[in-house]
Amino acid sequence: MLRYLPFLLIIALTIYTFIDCLNTPEEEVKHLPKVVWVIIILIFSIVGPVVWLFAGKRAGVGGGRPGRTQWVAPDDNPEFLKSLGEERENRKNRENRENRDEKDKDQ
Repeated sequence: MLRYLPFLLIIALTIYTFIDCLNTPEEEVKHLPKVVWVIIILIFSIVGPVVWLFAGKRAGVGGGRPGRTQWVAPDDNPEFLKSLGEERENRKNRENRENRDEKDKDQ
């Protein structure tokens, strides 16, 4: 059974890198077009996947994709805090207008 392990590892590595290459956006692929990388991964069973892992993607792309936005807690998000301030101002303005309208009706 252990004699099949190297072949299973090679197949698993090839499948992983093939799927990784297909899921990687075109702008993150280095040196060659994505189609050429797919062909290299499938034809050169050991070398192709290893070269893809080390030279196929831009540095620092590993875990996360640049361009994805990170979740930020609401109290740390400047846009959220700004929207709260604007909402508070709008509410005050509306209340002031309503108070003026009521005073005008009373007179």
